[in-house]
Amino acid sequence: MTSTYQTQIEDTTYNGWTNYETWNVALWIGNDEGLYSMARDYRHHGYKAFAESLKELDCYKTLDGVRWDDDSLNICELDEMMEEL
Repeated sequence: MTSTYQTQIEDTTYNGWTNYETWNVALWIGNDEGLYSMARDYRHHGYKAFAESLKELDCYKTLDGVRWDDDSLNICELDEMMEEL
């Protein structure tokens, strides 16, 4: 019988997302009915267009304080997530 052991116990990602900010934004989009519905409408235009539309509604950040246009967001990951909605 062969045994295998995990050599790297510490996961440096946030549930598979690049960083906390990207994870937090994706979490809010996926778990808030209004944001989810709006993101579905923008899924073919990309995350940046979605974030711009939120600014027009005077919504600048998640309730956790992460800005929708934060410089550390992984836009490619968020675009992929939105395409799958």
